[in-house]
Parts: sequence; structure tokens; C-alpha cells
Amino acid sequence: MSSATPTPGTSLGRHLSLTGVLGLRRPSEIWFKPALSSVAAVAPPNLILLALGRLDLAMYTMAGSLCALYAHNRPYAARARVLAWVVLGMLGGVAVALVTASLTRNAVVLVTVGALLAAAQKTLCDATRIGPPGNVILTFISSAALFVPQTFAQIPGHLALGAAAGAWAWIVGMAPALVRPHGPERRATAQALNAAAAYADTRGTGDGHTAARAAGYAAVQAAWQTLLALPAQGTRATTRRALEHLVVRAEVALAAPADAEPERLRDWARALRGTGRIPRTGAVPGAADELLGVDTELAAPPAPLWRRLGPLAPIALRTALGCALAGYASLALGIGRPYWALVTAAALYQANLTLTWSRAVQRVVGNLAGVLLFAALAPLAHLGQALLVLLCLALNFGAEALITRNYWLGSVCVTPMALLITEFAGYQRPGELITERVVDTLVGALVGFLAAVVVTNRRAGSRVGQAVGVADRAREHAARLLAEPDPAPAALEAARRALAAALTDLRATVDAAAGEWWGGALPQERVVLAEQAGHRTLAATVRRQAARADRDTRTRTEDVRP
Repeated sequence: MSSATPTPGTSLGRHLSLTGVLGLRRPSEIWFKPALSSVAAVAPPNLILLALGRLDLAMYTMAGSLCALYAHNRPYAARARVLAWVVLGMLGGVAVALVTASLTRNAVVLVTVGALLAAAQKTLCDATRIGPPGNVILTFISSAALFVPQTFAQIPGHLALGAAAGAWAWIVGMAPALVRPHGPERRATAQALNAAAAYADTRGTGDGHTAARAAGYAAVQAAWQTLLALPAQGTRATTRRALEHLVVRAEVALAAPADAEPERLRDWARALRGTGRIPRTGAVPGAADELLGVDTELAAPPAPLWRRLGPLAPIALRTALGCALAGYASLALGIGRPYWALVTAAALYQANLTLTWSRAVQRVVGNLAGVLLFAALAPLAHLGQALLVLLCLALNFGAEALITRNYWLGSVCVTPMALLITEFAGYQRPGELITERVVDTLVGALVGFLAAVVVTNRRAGSRVGQAVGVADRAREHAARLLAEPDPAPAALEAARRALAAALTDLRATVDAAAGEWWGGALPQERVVLAEQAGHRTLAATVRRQAARADRDTRTRTEDVRP
């Protein structure tokens, strides 16, 4: 990590393409869940405050209510813990902001604290994989709280409002468990099956097979992480076992795509929709050994948080520097809400510079379109506070419904919603709000992106080399077991799982490093050779497990003959 200028021959321009940046994707399968949860969590507190004539307190209840946007991809046992941590994290950020606001009104100090909070929130969310929506919601609320006049005596009451709304958001997030208690894990398994089927369609050699293979292994890894979050005992453990067999089938298809049946995989994925019976797959090569491997992984402690924080240092520095400079620039221009520029910068930072550039373009386009929408809605919102609240709820739903198609499309609704929320404490002049938001958007995007260019991630290339080394060692270990005449099934399966995880991590590390503009050339030849050899070894383990499963089946058949 360093601050540097480009070396001769370094091409920054090739990372700044506009191709596909504004293109629309298929919506998420569960796009309606965050959208409905958001409305259900935000509406009651806001309507209660409206009835009491205290909409000026809505910012504090919004802090808790917006926690309902998180953890929709987690099984409910894990979701309960994650949502609780999100609420505590949100309240912690708000508490720091309110205490700071009560101690000083110096705008430079407030921006500095906001930038440090944004960096901490970004780093912790990335390290713990809390998202979507990640750190942006946390930063939006804590940054806004910094610029609200506050006395120390008011802080406990304001935090209590946030905690009450957060408790309600927790209930909203957990409520679907009453209807479909195994929904998240069934959905993750179906995604793994569909991804494996897409790779099987290529037979391992057709057009796009490399991308399909990477997507398949990523989906399978995500499915295992979801299943590993389930309890080891009780009815959920029974469901987990049934789903594990399906994930094993997806892994088998990825390792031997030419022998897979894509339509059968898709049929199983379709059968997982709703609450019907989980399909049975029949004999799965190595399935018993795979489930032993799962039990082993369940017993293994997770990697310590400090180890996950280390690689995120460049992103943390980019966030702190970019947010601070964006806020200072806004102050220098005389804008009354510098936290808008700060939040814009915080929303940009992704895994690498290329993705950060894409997000900057999306943010600017979405915010400018959203400002136009606000200009159209403002006269309607000024007809009454009840209409103002209803418009915010509609925009809240629209933002979550559209953001999975593309970030800019969701921003079209987020921007007018944020502007209307500022009017909860009293109507303001639309022209002034529009001008400040446009300026802050442009300042935040420009300064924030320049900070990403200046703060380089020179460790990215070395991490690729480390990931190649890990993959090579995992492959060699699996190959040594394959060379034995009769390797222990559980040991072979554990080696296969370790190799699959290493190859998935290698691909993610390479993709992240390829998006940076500074540093030496990546060891592309080593990466290609490591991936090719690794996937050949994975296929060999599947063939060995299939042969063993067939031999065991024949033995059992012979044993029962009269």
C-alpha cells in the first residue's frame, strides 16, 4: 500500500471504460424481500411520529429501521445474530456521532470524525461480509447525525428511539421464518445447482466455460457457507443434511461437467422453490465422506478477525482519505451539508479501482436523475406531512426493488428519498436542496475517486502469488492422496474441499488484483497453470470417489444375495 503516481507505461485509461457500467441485470430472486422488509420496518415508527407531531425525530428511528435491509441471504439462526450485530453497530456509530455533535460544532472536526467512522464501517463490513447493502447505510445515518445540533442530555433518548426501531427491524427480518423457515438455505442450494448446470452446459470446454466454472465454484462455496451456519442438531440439521447431498451433486458436476446432466440439476433447483419436499438425489459419489468433511469444518474455528482486516488496509485508507477530502471540499464551497459529499465518496469504494470507477459513474448518473425526480415530487410532498411520509415509503420500496438491476437505478429512488427526509423537520426550498445535492454528488465522486487513484493497492499482486502457492499446495496434497492405493475417504474429501476453496479464492484474488492500475504484471501463466492443474485434480478426486461408491454398492449387493 502506498501513495504514488503512475509509472511510465502504466495505463490508467484501460481501467476507466464505460462499457456495461449502466447496463441492467436480471433482478435478484429475492428483490422484493428487502423492499418489503424496509417498508414494514420504516412505516410504523414514522407513522407513530407523524401522529405525535414529531417527525423531526425520524432520523433516529430510521437508524434502527434501516437495519431490516441486512442479512436476507442468511439462514434464520444466523440472521438473528447478524441482525443483532448490525443494530448494535448502527447504534454504536450513531452514539459516536451524537457525542461528537454535542461536544463541538466545528465542521472540520465533524467531517474528520465522519471520515474515520466511514473507514471503520467499510472495513468491518467487508471483513465480516455484512452486506448488501454493506457500509453505505451505516455511514449515511452516522454522517447525518454528526450535523444535527445535539446536547448531551438528549443522546440517551435519541439512542433509545433507534434501539426501539432496531428491535422492530429485527422482528421484521425474522418474521418470514414463520412461513418458510428453510428459505435461505434452500435458495442458496438452488443457486449452486443452477450455476453448476450452466457450467455443465459448456461441457467444460465451450464458450465462456472459464467464467461459468468460476461462478459455479463461487456459488457452491456460498451454499456451503450458508449450510454451515445452520445448527448441527434438531430439525434444521435434518434439512441441512438433505441439502448437503444436493450441493455435493453440484460439486460433482463442476468437477466432471462432461458427465453431468444439466437439466436434472435444474429440476432439483426448481423443486427447492417454495416449501415442498427436498428432492432425493440417490447415491452420491463420496457423499458420506463429504458430510464427514462438513462435520470437520463445523468443528474448525473461523479465521480471526485481525487476519481478515489486514488485506483491507488500502480500502480503509482510501475511504478515510476520500471521505475527509470530499467533506473538506464541500465545506470550502460553502455547502451546508458536507456529509452528502462524504457519503458519496464512501459509497464508491469497491474491491479494486475498476469497480470503484464503475460505482462512481453509477452514483453520479443515479443521483442526477434522482434530483430531477425530487424536483417533480417536491410540490406534491409539500401538500402535507402525511403525503411526505407516504412518498418516502414508496421511494424506499422502489430503491430496494431496483438496486439489484443496477446501482444507478436504485439511486434514482434513494436520492429523492434522502432529500425528502431532510424535510421531516420542516419544509425547505427545493432549489437550494437540489443545488447542494448536485454539487456534493459531483464533489464527492470526483474527490473520492481521485483518492482511490492516489492510494494504490500494491499488495494485490503479491497476494495473487500467495494464492497461487496455496492452490498449488492444496493440489499437491490431493494428488499425493490420489496416488495412494486406498486413501482414507474422509481425508480425500477434506483435501478436495480444501482445493476447491483454494481455487475459488485464487480466482477472486486475481479478479480483484486485475482491477488495480498500479503494480507489476500479474503472474498470469502461473495462475492459468495452477487453475488447470487444480481442476484436473478435482475431477480425478470425483472419479476416485465415484469408483469407490460403485465398488461399495456392488459389495453390498453381493452381501444380500442368497
